Amino acid sequence: MQMNASSIVNQKAEWEKLGVKLPAFDHAAMTAATKEHPIWVHFGAGNIFRGFIAALQQRLLNEGAADRGIIAADTFDYDIIDKIYTPYDNLTMNVTLNPDGTTSREIIGSVAEGLRANSADAEMMARFKQIFTDPSLQMISFTITEKGYALYRPDGSLMPVVQADIDEGPAHARHAMSMVASLLLERFQNGAYPLAVVSMDNCSHNGEKLQASVMTVAKAWLEKGFVGQDFIDYLSDETKITFPWSMIDKITPRPHKIVEESLEKDGIEGMTPIVTSKNTFIAAFVNAERPQYLVVEDKFPNGRPALEKAGVYMTDRETVNKTERMKVTTCLNPLHTAMSVYGCMLGYDLICAEMKDEDIVALIKRLGYVEGLPVVVDPKILDPKAFIDEVIEQRLPNPFMPDMPQRIATDTSQKVGIRFGETIKSYVAEGRDLNSLVSIPLAIAGWLRYLLAIDDNGNAFEVSADPLKDELQAKLSGIEFGKPETVTDQLDGILSNASIFGSDLTKTVLADKIKAYFKAEIAGAGAVRKTLHEAVNG
Repeated sequence: MQMNASSIVNQKAEWEKLGVKLPAFDHAAMTAATKEHPIWVHFGAGNIFRGFIAALQQRLLNEGAADRGIIAADTFDYDIIDKIYTPYDNLTMNVTLNPDGTTSREIIGSVAEGLRANSADAEMMARFKQIFTDPSLQMISFTITEKGYALYRPDGSLMPVVQADIDEGPAHARHAMSMVASLLLERFQNGAYPLAVVSMDNCSHNGEKLQASVMTVAKAWLEKGFVGQDFIDYLSDETKITFPWSMIDKITPRPHKIVEESLEKDGIEGMTPIVTSKNTFIAAFVNAERPQYLVVEDKFPNGRPALEKAGVYMTDRETVNKTERMKVTTCLNPLHTAMSVYGCMLGYDLICAEMKDEDIVALIKRLGYVEGLPVVVDPKILDPKAFIDEVIEQRLPNPFMPDMPQRIATDTSQKVGIRFGETIKSYVAEGRDLNSLVSIPLAIAGWLRYLLAIDDNGNAFEVSADPLKDELQAKLSGIEFGKPETVTDQLDGILSNASIFGSDLTKTVLADKIKAYFKAEIAGAGAVRKTLHEAVNG
């Protein structure tokens, strides 16, 4: 069995015999209609798009609530289009990893076209211009990761590619944000039609980040004389162009070997993952958890698909922001970070395996239910406690979710201020007793202990990538495993850093608590386990 446009029509019975749900609409008609008058272009053709966003539009198509699909584009990794989209007629095998260990299969056929957003490819750019000047286009959306919006290097200067885009003008745009600005210019010059520009990336205030980057490029072009003030006015007019905010939550990890083998066992060909030239590990199938959330600010000046019929929460910006804060400061992200650093030190390489560890489960339950919920931001459209229930009971223990604590521990210095610092600030603002906190100081102490790059058995391990890793490890210099007396004032230089934690923790009672946990955890082999167990069960 080969997954392509012909087989889903001519081998329908064979697919269904393998338990594969097929598109319930005329795929050829959808493709033709979408190409003729597109309504939706999505930038970032990876797993979260294929396994979640494209599946939303498929549901609308299946139910007759839409007649056109999505055009997928990639600004970074063209191999995804050439090797994962084109050979399979833009179809994706979507494998849902159910919490009970079973899987469900569905071929997603809502993508009508796959394009390389490459300004050096004249044919591709001609097609993009055709799409962007069509009045029917309602929205463009993005899952390009937070890094995709970044224009500046760590030293504050523009990235060379962005500087070149600014100097050379819209015709030569290479960076994703320059490309978007260039295509919006085409739309402006050919009718100034309205459009929603929607980030669906998993980062706070994503619409604001996207808007700021596009406007930075556009205003630089204004200064260089490439565009007029009227283009800036067009981008700034919310009756014309909007940048809605959103909150997205669904885990779509790298292709799992077990899933690959099960598909091949059933005679489904071409499911072996590839590694692209940009080092993306990707396959013709996506494996993803069942729970999913997408909350979108309902600000679409040219209309939009009926996404609410596919389970998307369409709401206002304040509610989007509250939902994001609920997730990242209380109900999911803090739990992930806390268990990841302890998981690395205790020798785990799977999040689901950690959920069989009573001490780790006690840590995150206290973190979410006891310490987080009293100050949680309640968005009203989702129940915070029910969200944590699902995370702890279904999502984290899922045996088919091959997520690793080592991956979650990446860039922790950039996360602790949001994941723990916001709750600390809420406790202070509400006059709550910081001494009542156990899991939060334990999580912070665990992260600092993790930075020593020595596991609980006293063996060296590799600390995950982090932009502050070298700086932070240097501050811990002189601290020796098995010698708590070597801890003097090294931690103060980190705990006082408000840019990391959101406030100076040395001015709170938490600093002494964190230092006490840290000293206990370096006492020798087994000290991390002993400290964790006593703290969460005390």
